[in-house]
Amino acid sequence: MEQKGKLFVVGFGPGDFKHITTRAVEALQESDFIIGYKTYVELIQDILTDQTVISTGMTEEVSRAQEAVRQAENGKKVAVISSGDAGVYGMAGLVYEVLVEKGWKEETGVGIEIIPGISAINSCASLLGAPVMHDSCTISLSDHLTPWDLIAKRVEAAAQADFVIALYNPRSGRRTRQIVETQRILLKYRSPETPVGLVKSAYRERQDIVITNLAEMLNHDIGMLTTVVIGNSSTFLYDNKMITPRGYQRKYTLNAEKQPLKPHQRLKKEAEPWAMDQETGLTQGSYEEAAVGLLTKAPAPEKKSTSFEIAMEALSRVSGQSTAQSITPPLVQQKMESLFELAVSPGVANKQFTPRQMMMLAEVVGEKGTMEYTPNHKIILKIPTTEPDRITEKLQSVGFLLSPIGDVVTLKACDFCDGEKAESIPYADELQRAIGGIDMPKELNIGFNGCGMACYTAVIDDIGIVFRKGKFDLFLGAKPVGRTAHPGQPVAEGIEPGRLVELITNIVEEYKQNAHPNERLFKYFKRVKKIQGYSYQEMAPKINIEPAPCGD
Repeated sequence: MEQKGKLFVVGFGPGDFKHITTRAVEALQESDFIIGYKTYVELIQDILTDQTVISTGMTEEVSRAQEAVRQAENGKKVAVISSGDAGVYGMAGLVYEVLVEKGWKEETGVGIEIIPGISAINSCASLLGAPVMHDSCTISLSDHLTPWDLIAKRVEAAAQADFVIALYNPRSGRRTRQIVETQRILLKYRSPETPVGLVKSAYRERQDIVITNLAEMLNHDIGMLTTVVIGNSSTFLYDNKMITPRGYQRKYTLNAEKQPLKPHQRLKKEAEPWAMDQETGLTQGSYEEAAVGLLTKAPAPEKKSTSFEIAMEALSRVSGQSTAQSITPPLVQQKMESLFELAVSPGVANKQFTPRQMMMLAEVVGEKGTMEYTPNHKIILKIPTTEPDRITEKLQSVGFLLSPIGDVVTLKACDFCDGEKAESIPYADELQRAIGGIDMPKELNIGFNGCGMACYTAVIDDIGIVFRKGKFDLFLGAKPVGRTAHPGQPVAEGIEPGRLVELITNIVEEYKQNAHPNERLFKYFKRVKKIQGYSYQEMAPKINIEPAPCGD
């Protein structure tokens, strides 16, 4: 019986042995033939043993794919290699095209396995900082297999759409005009100060990294081994790193001791320069200067003229028109719309929403946002917005208490029978001010009851506080859900009111510092056996329960 061959199309990453996958090494070593561009073969030479190597020049991709298929059809195991990922401007598509032309079928034809690798957009981004944190695209400037007119249209579309752009194959010895034309197109839509990273031979011996901007990028060496990463309108530079925000604003941090900026301050332009309103005329350099000024508390560096600005000034003098009159590029400086999440309530003890508050909720949420009422008498808001600070100001103007959501401290308090037991309300308010909203390893719910009836179910929260006979009782480590659910353990009675806030703060701080990520308080209590001197006690023995249909 004739032996079936197999095709491996192997992406070996940037070229450093440490960044090649185990599966890629296995495939290379079990192959009979290695076929690839000669420079790529040299990069993996140390991995090879006695395989037959077929190497060709840079523009001979089709012939390499045809030879690989021919050898596989002769019963050989063949590895076709690409740097980066074989499916990103690599050999995977060409190999499939050759197979399709020959009528290949997966069930009856030679086997094929595509082995992924780290593409240049990923390896280069890791060296530049975090430039590809939002929507991005890759564009090859090589017109060897794609007409230049089509490439130019793609560059223009990407520039208009404000993608972070990674340019592959930007320039070669004979192909020099494409990168120049690409810069010209991009400058129609982006600030000349847009950060640009040039990475040559990433993770190889001759690695070279340059951080520049869109106007100055052609002043540096750019060749076939260079990947050009161009930021979007929100990308900024900090300490020679390119950073593109994710554009997802979520949490408040209300504790002034841990977070010196309160919510309405934290989201102001001065505090988050990368999320500011990005209108035409506000250059990326302005963002950078704002960020440097904020984080170093030093004066922003004096802005220097770029070559682009000097050229524009010269043009205006020759033409007798101002730069604004002679050139008005449609700069894409889009506002970064983010999904802003927070919880609102009338207060710690107050459960009564006013008509003004309900009208304000409808106004800020609008048609695109959502409101979700929770059992804790809070409403969770999810609002796509470019102005989170404006939303917080509006909500605070009608008296809402604003809280973060997620893995934070959440305090819920009963309504104290419309204030008849008002003696304990101030302690609930003080706890909220002290620890409400601070980050935790896992969500931490504190229940506060104003009398011994405990009708607000404080004892089934992580920390339960019950006001009884002028003092407080404390419960720790409830498990509120699941078949093994149980209330918190009563660990203290008769706590003096003056000690309560400090005690709870210490418990929360201990848990925050020592718990594992995602470890609920009851699990932490069981593991460490003691919190602030309060000892864990095993709960009653489990009873046998029939397996639940849901598997819990």
